[in-house]
Amino acid sequence: MSDFKIKIEPMKKDQVDEVVEIEAKSFGNHHWSKSSFLQELSNGYAHYFTATDIETGKVAGYCGLWHILEEAHFSTISVSPDFRRKHIAEALLVQMINYCYENEIKYFTLEVRVSNTPAQNLYKKYGMKSLGARKGYYQDNNEDALIMWSENIFYDKFKTLFKENLDLLRGKIEVLTDEKTVI
Repeated sequence: MSDFKIKIEPMKKDQVDEVVEIEAKSFGNHHWSKSSFLQELSNGYAHYFTATDIETGKVAGYCGLWHILEEAHFSTISVSPDFRRKHIAEALLVQMINYCYENEIKYFTLEVRVSNTPAQNLYKKYGMKSLGARKGYYQDNNEDALIMWSENIFYDKFKTLFKENLDLLRGKIEVLTDEKTVI
């Protein structure tokens, strides 16, 4: 079992300051504001989660999605520079996929910078494919975004890949939700 433990839970208003701090470190001047996150927390379509380091109680990362009919748009995922390379982003991605399973969402999509190869590799590991680009999508430098989609997550091919990835993730990080171990 891993020595590193996080708790993933729905984002709370009192965590937003820490989330915005991570957001600024990750995305520079064109990051979401505190009011943007607070608005998202009151949006019925939006679902946000935090990963908190069990040892320090600090928010280590966060993610969010919009649930619209049978699709989810993964709107954001980020990990504090202090906690990177500990599989937190992958655990957050798993959280969003589990949310999709629990809510019978068949597909998920996201945009990712064309220069963000590590994120693209993580998404590809979970079966996502690039199906186009949004030209000049990012305002800070006019960088293009790849549009990535999953296949139907209820198909055996995806479920098998998901289980294989979960098995590999176990032992690298311990993830608790409501005080029980899920990874």
